[in-house]
Amino acid sequence: MKLLLDTNAYSALRTGNSAVIDRIRRSEHLYLPMIVIGELLYGFGLGSRNLENKTQLESFLAERHVSLAAVDYEVCEVYARIAGPLRLRGKPIPSNDLWIASIALRNNFSLLTRDKHFVPVEGLNVIDW
Repeated sequence: MKLLLDTNAYSALRTGNSAVIDRIRRSEHLYLPMIVIGELLYGFGLGSRNLENKTQLESFLAERHVSLAAVDYEVCEVYARIAGPLRLRGKPIPSNDLWIASIALRNNFSLLTRDKHFVPVEGLNVIDW
């Protein structure tokens, strides 16, 4: 399984959450969306361990079973396709999470997250822990 990590999944991994570690061990490959990188760097900058957290993130990204997942034109098309119907059904989700869901859908990744608002996204394989 190709697994896309949401911000909360990366954070749970860093704190040693055994359920997240187990899910990650069973995955074929890990992907971290550029949007999550932005959220993490923002959070690191607000904390007192900015340099340590950045170093850990860079080390994680250097692992051979980890890749970045970027936004390309096809991801933008998915975003446009899913954002409107979610809003019309009264189930809008935060913009960053729309991008994360779009990356997962475009690339056929499963999304590891605790956020329940991803569930209404049609076709998205959401994995909780």
